[in-house]
Amino acid sequence: MQDKASLFIDRVTAQETERILPELASLLHACVHDGASVGFIAPFTMDDAERFWRAKVLPALTSGERVLFIARQAGDLAGSVQLVVDTPPNQPHRTEASKLLVAPVFRRRGIGRALMGALEIEARSLGRSLITLDTRTGDKAEPLYASLGFDVAGVIPGYCRDPFLDRLDATTVMYKRLIS
Repeated sequence: MQDKASLFIDRVTAQETERILPELASLLHACVHDGASVGFIAPFTMDDAERFWRAKVLPALTSGERVLFIARQAGDLAGSVQLVVDTPPNQPHRTEASKLLVAPVFRRRGIGRALMGALEIEARSLGRSLITLDTRTGDKAEPLYASLGFDVAGVIPGYCRDPFLDRLDATTVMYKRLIS
C-alpha cells in the first residue's frame, strides 16, 4: 500500500536539475529499457541518458523554454515530466507535455497522474489554454491521458521506431483544452 503523504511533486530549476542529473539519467535509462517510447532506441546507455538531460533539457530550462517537474516517493526519484512552453508566435496559447517518465518500480501509484496535474496547473498559470502531446498508440500512457481529459486528435501510422524491434509504431496525437 502506498503512503501518498510521502509523494512530493516539485518544479526544479536548471541548477537543481544539474545537481540531480545522475538520478534523472537513471530514471530515463530505466524507462527506455522497460520499453517506453520516448525518443530513444536500444542500445541506450547511461551516458546517452545523461547526454539527453545535459544537452537537450538543461539549456531549455535555463532559457525558460521548458519547465521540469519531478516526483519523489519516500525520497526516491520516481518520475518526471516536462512542459514545453517555447511555441511559435502564432501559438502563444498552447503548450506541450513531453517525456512523462515514471520509474518502472513506482508505476500504478498515481505518480504519472500527479505529475500531469502539476503540469496542467503550471500551463494554466502561464495563461495557456491548450496542452498537446503524442504517445505511442496502444502504450500504457494512452489510457492515463484519456482519463485526464485529453482527446484524440488523430493517429499517425509509422511515426516512430520501436525501442527494441525493427518496426515502426503509430503515435496518437492528443490535446486538452484548459477552460478557466
